[in-house]
Amino acid sequence: MSIVTELTNKWRDIDRPFLIHPNGNLSFNDVLGNLNKQILQIPSGSVVAVIGDFDAETISVLLTLIDLNTIIVPLTKDTKEQHEYFFEAAHVDFIIENGVLSERSHDSSNKLLQKIREINHPGLVLFTTGTTGDPKAILHDFSSFLVRYRTPRVKLKTISFLLFDHIGGINTLFHNLFNCGEIISPKDRSLEQILDSCEKYNVEVLPTTPTFLRLLLLSGFIPRKIPKALKIITYGTERMEAQTLKSLCELLPNIDFRQTYGMSELGILRVKSKKRDSLFMKIGGEGIKIRVKKNVLEIFSKNRMLGYLNSKDPFYDNGWYNTGDVVESEGEYIKIVGRTNEIINVGGLKFMSSKIEHTALDYDNIKFVKVMPKSNPISGQHVELIIQPNDLSAFDMKDFKSFLSKKLQPHMFPKRILIDDVKIMHRFKKR
Repeated sequence: MSIVTELTNKWRDIDRPFLIHPNGNLSFNDVLGNLNKQILQIPSGSVVAVIGDFDAETISVLLTLIDLNTIIVPLTKDTKEQHEYFFEAAHVDFIIENGVLSERSHDSSNKLLQKIREINHPGLVLFTTGTTGDPKAILHDFSSFLVRYRTPRVKLKTISFLLFDHIGGINTLFHNLFNCGEIISPKDRSLEQILDSCEKYNVEVLPTTPTFLRLLLLSGFIPRKIPKALKIITYGTERMEAQTLKSLCELLPNIDFRQTYGMSELGILRVKSKKRDSLFMKIGGEGIKIRVKKNVLEIFSKNRMLGYLNSKDPFYDNGWYNTGDVVESEGEYIKIVGRTNEIINVGGLKFMSSKIEHTALDYDNIKFVKVMPKSNPISGQHVELIIQPNDLSAFDMKDFKSFLSKKLQPHMFPKRILIDDVKIMHRFKKR
């Protein structure tokens, strides 16, 4: 059965919107009515880049391309400057933007793409964020990817915070499609617009990032602008700072904060927080196994990616994946404390960059922090720090250094502290 037919059967007797969008409310039938007929002529197995967002036209194109057994590369306008790289890395044959179909010629081939063509399955290509090195092109079998959504889940009204090119955004879309839920698409993803949309449409679930939540905490909008209908705030995609979570939980006692964890390489994982104010979590789900080796988390996922299109296979030992996340354990629960590439070695003394980051964020008037390990001919490495004060005019560097000297061991103290903006990506993560 095609995915369009399957979802049409689910939505047949439901007379309410599926998607609430700035351009108007849309039923599932409205979504299906927004299709450029040219798209039906795209050959099976073609790699198609779809540049869009959560709107009727983009969703209609996505579902149709799945049924055509094409290999889909979801992109957004926010990454326009990287599109040529993405097209090349994914071996894109066609591009769809604003309903217009264009063809792209290339003479490259790829064994993984050929493999998915041979079994006549649709594919999904997602890109890593590329904060270190060039983004990797991740290929999933879209048929396998969709299997989990056929198990009925609780439906809650959700805002589409995570974008169309992110595995979390794709997860939000298909969870609500298969469970006949409602998605709210905000006009933009500014703090005020997100909160206004939550208030206007009685949103129950707000998926976010720690960076977004820290901005929200510093904005003064909490608790006065937090809608009463909001039940759950989830956070993931980067490490949460403990003090930020503690403050949020104290200010919003009626909201359940839930940590998420996942990597595009591994598919969607099920996560359970130990407590709403705890960073310890349990990772599981169908076909998921975890283990910790030398304090580093490794995961086996039955529904993992087929591989990278532009890099070597990262799996070993019959399918295990080294996440690079350094963890602490409490029984079956784990807490992410940093990444292996964030371990700093000063004169043989090793520590996590997160220790310095968390300490600096405990100082009043600090908005964001970025820790940078630098090579040092004498000690091997030393620490440099970029800080972004919330109010620059009120920031006292001498007092800040005094604060750090009381909290950090001498080898952890930054050799250089710069005041500058810490860059935020389009996905609300720090660069």
